[in-house]
Amino acid sequence: MWDFSLSRAFGAVLRTLPFVMLRLIVYFGMALFMVFAVALGSGVGYGIGRMTAGYHARLGGALWGGLAGLALTVGLIRLARSYILYLVKAGHIAVLVELYDGRSIPAGESQIRYGAQAVRTHFVESSVLFGVDLAIKAVLQALISTVNRISAFLPIPGLRAILGIAEAVVRTSLTFVDEVILAYLIRTGTENPWETAKDGIILYAQNYRHFLKNAVWLTFFLWLITLAMFAVFLVPAGILAAAVPGSHWVWAIVFAFVFARALQLGMLEPLAIAALMEVFFTRIEGQRPDPEWQQRLTTTSRKFQELVDKAGRWAPSPSHQPPLPGAIP
Repeated sequence: MWDFSLSRAFGAVLRTLPFVMLRLIVYFGMALFMVFAVALGSGVGYGIGRMTAGYHARLGGALWGGLAGLALTVGLIRLARSYILYLVKAGHIAVLVELYDGRSIPAGESQIRYGAQAVRTHFVESSVLFGVDLAIKAVLQALISTVNRISAFLPIPGLRAILGIAEAVVRTSLTFVDEVILAYLIRTGTENPWETAKDGIILYAQNYRHFLKNAVWLTFFLWLITLAMFAVFLVPAGILAAAVPGSHWVWAIVFAFVFARALQLGMLEPLAIAALMEVFFTRIEGQRPDPEWQQRLTTTSRKFQELVDKAGRWAPSPSHQPPLPGAIP
């Protein structure tokens, strides 16, 4: 049914508890900041609406002010995600790679420093992390769009609706692909990170059916637990929403989802990454990137071609000595 060991993945995540706590602090901190921004925006909107002395105007102003606060927070989080959260995730992944290969890691705060040093050792330029992430998303988008274009010409009743549902499932289940390929980059100890990123994408493409099957199962488990947490958070979220000026029931749902999502990203996502690392590394053992798949991806995705071009132009700085696979000073 699936090819990973949840007990092994859970054990690895438990051994990286300092990183889990750091992730929870970061994600729940952002969730609380979002609640504060919504409350502040609602208060400002309520105050502006109050000037009209109309009850509905006050409620409308509070709702629009809260939405403005929510939109602003989401925008700020998206900006911070690339420069803060992704580096936190990268350090955590580096430690998980060490555990997968049977090497010892420190505990406590020194584990976080250990992971940060791993990222600096393997990636002199942090833009490589962001470039790989964008390239993977672009390649997947191109592949999915190709399937949709083909389905438009097939006169099968309900096919497009079915494919639409399948596409949503696939998109959700592939959330962790960039993290798994990042783990592959760290484990390889590459001299040319763009070249290794290209190889990782090709190796994923060669085994995408096998990988996708496991990713779908994990996605199902994760979102089942997240929905249960959403139900648990509804009560405290409702209490917070009641304190928002011009209180609106929609904020209880938004806050509950935000807190459940923070828990998912803080605790459940590392579990999925550890499990899919096992699937990926086991599956590609002894494999080499297939030139035929490289040609397919080059034809399908302009972003993949850009990745190939960057790999060909890569020239490490003279001061950079590439690490050995798995080596972290």
